[in-house]
Amino acid sequence: MSTEQPILIVEDEPKLAALLRDYLDAAGYPSLCLDNGLDVVPEVRAHRPRLILLDLMLPGRDGLEVCQELRRFSEVPIIMITARVEEVDRLLGLDLGADDYICKPFSPREVVARVKAILRRSPQLTAAAQARLQIDEERYRASFDGIALDLTPVELRLLKTLAASPGRVFSRDQLLDRLYSDHRVVTDRTVDSHVRNLRRKLAQACPGEDPIQSLYGVGYKLELGAIPG
Repeated sequence: MSTEQPILIVEDEPKLAALLRDYLDAAGYPSLCLDNGLDVVPEVRAHRPRLILLDLMLPGRDGLEVCQELRRFSEVPIIMITARVEEVDRLLGLDLGADDYICKPFSPREVVARVKAILRRSPQLTAAAQARLQIDEERYRASFDGIALDLTPVELRLLKTLAASPGRVFSRDQLLDRLYSDHRVVTDRTVDSHVRNLRRKLAQACPGEDPIQSLYGVGYKLELGAIPG
């Protein structure tokens, strides 16, 4: 039996949920099903899933609201499933932090392929990388290669967000949602300023490296390798 965290299927159509579960199990991905939007956040907080297949139209709470709240505390990959084909819904879902979307009706094989693709591009930190970067959010401390980083609380949250999903590109808006819990009104260029300061402090701990990479017009990602030999 696999020891990996399960994929969470949030779908209120029992036959469709069972079909997705069968295909994911056959592909080697254990899964768990929920049929109500109100149950998703407590489940993710209690048992972190590996990925979420999140239906848009759910009883209790719709998928967009659920996705928005999840992104306030979790970087778990989310694939939105929707019967709405309007472009605005697709864009809204992705702006709220979804990693991908798929429209009904769909082939279960396509869903499995999307799951594999998301998991391939959302790797967890390797053991070597984990040894380099240490973050203690409760004590507001962080170190890189054993060197303490003098970070502000916002810089610490920025580093933690990027490190939670190495290789994933975060837009400025997505980072702003995670940096300021009070949702204050700030410009997206505020993120650039925080990234600049964080880069400067990381450079003092790892001269010659630039773990935070920028994609022009898109956002930022963290690429963290083993200690250079």
